[in-house]
Amino acid sequence: MTEQEFDPVELKDKLTYYVLNSLSSESDPSDDRLKEIITDVVNDDSLNLKIPLDRKRDIALNIFNSLRRLDVIEPLMEDPEVTEIMVNGPKNIFYEKAGKLYRSDIVFKDPQTLQTVISCFFANQNRPLNEANPISDLRLPDGSRANAVLPPIAPDGPIVTIRKFTGISHDIVTLIRQGFISEEAARFLCECVRERKTIFLCGGTGSGKTTFLNTLSSFIPKDERVITIEDSAELSLQGIANLVRLEARLPGPDGNGEVNIGSMIRAALRMRPDRIIVGEVRGSESADMMHALNTGHPGSMCTGHANSCIEMLERLTAMVMAGSSLPYEAIVTQLSMGIDIIVHIRRNKEGRRFIDEISAVLPSRGKEFALEQLYINNGGQELERICSEEYLSVIRTGAV
Repeated sequence: MTEQEFDPVELKDKLTYYVLNSLSSESDPSDDRLKEIITDVVNDDSLNLKIPLDRKRDIALNIFNSLRRLDVIEPLMEDPEVTEIMVNGPKNIFYEKAGKLYRSDIVFKDPQTLQTVISCFFANQNRPLNEANPISDLRLPDGSRANAVLPPIAPDGPIVTIRKFTGISHDIVTLIRQGFISEEAARFLCECVRERKTIFLCGGTGSGKTTFLNTLSSFIPKDERVITIEDSAELSLQGIANLVRLEARLPGPDGNGEVNIGSMIRAALRMRPDRIIVGEVRGSESADMMHALNTGHPGSMCTGHANSCIEMLERLTAMVMAGSSLPYEAIVTQLSMGIDIIVHIRRNKEGRRFIDEISAVLPSRGKEFALEQLYINNGGQELERICSEEYLSVIRTGAV
């Protein structure tokens, strides 16, 4: 049997069938064992495959990818320049590279093939994804995050979105060179970190919040005890010996065993932290974060989603109200006391990421937040200081 006698997809499907038959007697083979079985099938003399050795290796890899990984999109997963993969059904696959979106020429055979690949991939990570549970999230061992949605929730076919964890850590000099932040604003924020000012970073999805939080955390004094709390471990703090990393745990297949950010914040308060760094707040755990910021932990940092600095404070208030019985005015007062600096990060339509606002949070005025803009971006080109250096010194070292 030669390769020309079969359509490539048909040949792969036929060999996959033989592999699955060979696996029928093994309940949970390891990756190495599966590769061994695939190799045996592809090289089986009884099949009389007259195919070059390098082509056999490709076929074996493709079969392994379809059974344990993400089949045809695995090359995108292995490309270090690709930061996000979006599968909108079997024929519409997009990816992000250098901040820009591109359409891939990769396609799946049909919706059923895509659904089978996704379901097997999630099952291999002990995450149920089926008609009973058509929406699921997953954190991969390398820190990447995956979200999948199956029909009938997704009527045009299974949807998969993967945010890859690249492991790239930018220092402040690199961010200045890239135009992400000005040198003066960078110096100001770094000094705020050293002076134990609480900083909140906000922006849209993929704007660079976690990257910048990583960068700012490098200016924390090395002798402090720092606790990081995240949905998925992405922060990489270097040089801090007394570091505790906590990561949320999703519920198991039976719906039990969840450990959320709120419970980890409460646990962190009993660990004698100097600073608490929360990767992202998005719900009622904001109430626990607010209490932490007002119980003697200055210099903490966290991130959230919002379109501006003032909108972030208003969203935080709404989220705190969902997890607290405090009245609105009391929440505004406590957030104003707990947060010193708020930074908004933007990603424009060309994919460029930059800081477009840095503001100081002043004492509230009744039920209203009071913000003082320190730096604003003049048309997406460079941050411009709009206050005096004396005022910045007061913000950085003293109470306003």
